[in-house]
Amino acid sequence: MPPVPVPDRKRSFAPVVDAQTRLLICGSLPGERSLAARRYYAHPQNQFWRLLSPVVGADLATLDYDARLAALRAANVGLWDVVASASRSGSRDAAIRDLAANDLAALVATLPDLRAIAFNGGTAHRIGTRRLVGTALPLIALPSSSPLHTVGLAAKQPAWDALREFL
Repeated sequence: MPPVPVPDRKRSFAPVVDAQTRLLICGSLPGERSLAARRYYAHPQNQFWRLLSPVVGADLATLDYDARLAALRAANVGLWDVVASASRSGSRDAAIRDLAANDLAALVATLPDLRAIAFNGGTAHRIGTRRLVGTALPLIALPSSSPLHTVGLAAKQPAWDALREFL
């Protein structure tokens, strides 16, 4: 029998935060397009930037990447992923294997103004909440912005809009 191929090990990006971060939004692990571009939520069909635009009051989808991150920082929103590294073929969260989690608790301890942590999708929520047992901060499950989560933008928007209260 030929050996079973081992999926490539994928690694998350550095957190996008500063001391004024009030809301931290965590995904699971960047997909193939994001990893190739070295940018959070780079897949053109990912709804992240459109869902977050009304929350921060800027049309993030029309900005270049650096301006998007600057707008998030100006709105006191941070980004990170719950998975530091994992084996995964493709971009589906269901394909994540042998994961090593990011140390969310350590990052949270460095953010004095943090008011809430939101998780983009069920996998991020499941992994992230396990790492933050006992935190007094609200832990918010959001419908995934991924193009693989086929619920429409309008159905997802109210949950994302609720993030405004933490800014």
